[in-house]
Amino acid sequence: MPPTLILETTAYTEGQLAHKDVPQVALAGRSNVGKSSLINTLAGRRKPIAKVSATPGKTRSINFYRVEPGDFFLVDLPGYGYARCSKSERAKWAKLTQTYLTKTPELRGVVILLDSRLEPQRIDIELVEYCRSQKLPILPVLTKADKCKQRERARVRKAWGLLLGNVPPLFFSSFTGEGVDELWEAIHDATANDEQEQAEDA
Repeated sequence: MPPTLILETTAYTEGQLAHKDVPQVALAGRSNVGKSSLINTLAGRRKPIAKVSATPGKTRSINFYRVEPGDFFLVDLPGYGYARCSKSERAKWAKLTQTYLTKTPELRGVVILLDSRLEPQRIDIELVEYCRSQKLPILPVLTKADKCKQRERARVRKAWGLLLGNVPPLFFSSFTGEGVDELWEAIHDATANDEQEQAEDA
């Protein structure tokens, strides 16, 4: 059975970003990249725990999902890029996300979701570079892999490989389930040291 995801906390403001004493892995990506679908697929739930919408920019908060077993958090960050909202609202989300990424000592890595059908986008590259500037490990995931033909995958992998260096992207499909086990393994690897320490302290 897949791990259980429980929505424990939702933060709309910096003041609601309470520190938690367990490791965290963040999920980041452009609006409409398939982040909510990925969360629901990881949870293995027929009834969605993350709302999926055809309208980009629906995630307007930071959502903390406790993962059990494992005792860590998957943290859903607001989608960046296109969203039907004012500049001031987008600036508020960006500031909230930046505060989380820079002031969360429990953060062990960032899963960056990228649309496998598109060439590398400037805004995605900026996020990769920002995470590296903050010395945050990244886990690049190419979403909607079922819509990326096999002959296109080598080209997509090469294009991103030039930017990501020694961090190969993982193809993922919420429709077929491709990449689910591999992504869970990568997430657990990111929190492995913390889980080992918790087991030793128990």
